Amino acid sequence: MKRLSAEAELIMRERLGKDSVIALATEEKGIPYVRCVNAYYEDECFYVITHALSNKMRQICSNPKAATAGEWFSAHGTGTTPGYFRKPENKQTEERLREVFAEWIDNGHNDFSDENTVILCIRLTDGILLSHGRRYEF
Repeated sequence: MKRLSAEAELIMRERLGKDSVIALATEEKGIPYVRCVNAYYEDECFYVITHALSNKMRQICSNPKAATAGEWFSAHGTGTTPGYFRKPENKQTEERLREVFAEWIDNGHNDFSDENTVILCIRLTDGILLSHGRRYEF
């Protein structure tokens, strides 16, 4: 991937470096599937808390190619998971996601004692960002 320019990275962090809703598209047997997810952007990746047995994770495991779209951007990426949300190796990411998603993270929607509660990481591979009449391609 061609890295985002410093200016484009700043715009992405300002817009999406917080609890954001984005569209996430996956594919299964040639059929696209799109859903909105709460996501957090950092260092050319989106992070999502999800369930390992969800359709999106099943589709990502079968084909890691994904697409995202949000406020004046669209991008392709590769989905991976570092696994269980509370796994010791994920401690730093867990702490950051708890901070970013503080408004809703402990509302009972997620079961953090369930090892199927995982982190999904979408590493961007290319995309387009629009801001104030400028177009940034990466």
